[in-house]
Amino acid sequence: QVQLVESGGGLVQAGGSLRLSCTASGRTFRSSAMGWFRQAPGKEREFVAAISWSGGSTYYADSVKGRFTISRDNAKNTVYLQMNSLEVEDTAAYYCAARPGMEVPTFRDGYPYWGQGTQATVTS
Repeated sequence: QVQLVESGGGLVQAGGSLRLSCTASGRTFRSSAMGWFRQAPGKEREFVAAISWSGGSTYYADSVKGRFTISRDNAKNTVYLQMNSLEVEDTAAYYCAARPGMEVPTFRDGYPYWGQGTQATVTS
């Protein structure tokens, strides 16, 4: 079992930055792929970024490529999402997710464990 807690959301102007964190409890974090997803009001939850258990492989949605960076610190059981050059369209609740094993899904159903989410709001 993996429990995930996100933090770091907030209110920021367009062009600004936020850094989201997701801290995991449980033994399997270090052998789990981690993903970030987001959900805006009235929309489906969508993939943002993912990282392999070692941090050696990362994947991004086209809409955030070049602006967002996913990273992890296995010693701290934490995965991060650095979000730069934020746009109003990035406003959403952001969720982290975990999948034990080697596979790094880029789709929602690939992850069995989810956090409660943290809100990021970008104003114009």
